[in-house]
Amino acid sequence: PRVGNVTDRLRMRHLLRQFQPQAIFHAAAHKHVPLMELNVGEAIRNNVAGSRLMADLARECGAESFVFISTDKAVNPTSVMGATKRLAEVYVQALAAESKTSFITVRFGNVLGSRGSVVPYFLKRIAAGLPLPVTDPEMTRYFMTIREAALLVIEAMVLGEAGATYILEMGEPVPVLELARNLLVLSGYDPG
Repeated sequence: PRVGNVTDRLRMRHLLRQFQPQAIFHAAAHKHVPLMELNVGEAIRNNVAGSRLMADLARECGAESFVFISTDKAVNPTSVMGATKRLAEVYVQALAAESKTSFITVRFGNVLGSRGSVVPYFLKRIAAGLPLPVTDPEMTRYFMTIREAALLVIEAMVLGEAGATYILEMGEPVPVLELARNLLVLSGYDPG
């Protein structure tokens, strides 16, 4: 295992030259929407510039494929986080037209059980006896399992067309308010 910052050109170039990966799965990003609204410069530096650097180095180092992990929030973005991921998508797609490296984008919704998912966050708050904050009662989210997310990434890399964007069919979006209420009921509380 090696640690490095995706915005550190020297470190990333050294690692890619040292290990010469055939496939690169680029998932590094600042994903916390409210924090990115407060730290726009960091969101741009990490999510856009870091992704650009990794894509450029993948091509430079001769990787066969580069899978960019994006978000459903990049579709008609309404937040800094979504906008930065969309900018990175556009860059990665542009490289696909002029490179031997196959550049593919995969978009995710919320991955159940992942660190950034709302479900563990809500469960932790319920266990602590804290209220469940829902900032917008109309907010909806798509959900998938970690297994589904991993399979989508691998499938996109193996079967995907360079420059394409793949989205897992996640069914209908779930209202976050309904999710919060259901988790409270399942935990033995009255949502009211």
